[in-house]
Amino acid sequence: MIRTEKISSDWKGGMRVDGQVGDHTVIIDQPPMMGGTDAGPNPLAYLLFSLGGCLAMVAAIIAKQEQIKLRGFSVEVEGDYDADFIMGKTQEGRAGFIEIREKVTIEADLTDEEKAAFFEKVHSRCPVTDNISRQTQVVYEIN
Repeated sequence: MIRTEKISSDWKGGMRVDGQVGDHTVIIDQPPMMGGTDAGPNPLAYLLFSLGGCLAMVAAIIAKQEQIKLRGFSVEVEGDYDADFIMGKTQEGRAGFIEIREKVTIEADLTDEEKAAFFEKVHSRCPVTDNISRQTQVVYEIN
């Protein structure tokens, strides 16, 4: 079954962007040193948070399906990017993350090998991981 997610983003001046995500309003901004007011996380931080949140939700789904008593699941995610490329100071490299690292803690009555196998399933079924690690076609129109 194919479903569609839809959001809207509206630039509010400076570096602030307000987003409508379903019934939720979210704010993207930059810290003052980048010209923002720090009213919200920057877009790259949201991407990392989205990845960690998606991994946790997929872990909960799989744990329920496999009747694993999951007592805790946490993810620290960090990524490196070239700020000079984003700011137009260089054309070498890329705008996106160069590398993303996940540090996962799984609290369940599983051996280390079982935890690794569990997380491999989580990783393979996480749509955010899929979108980051595989090429997704992006189509746009300008009004």
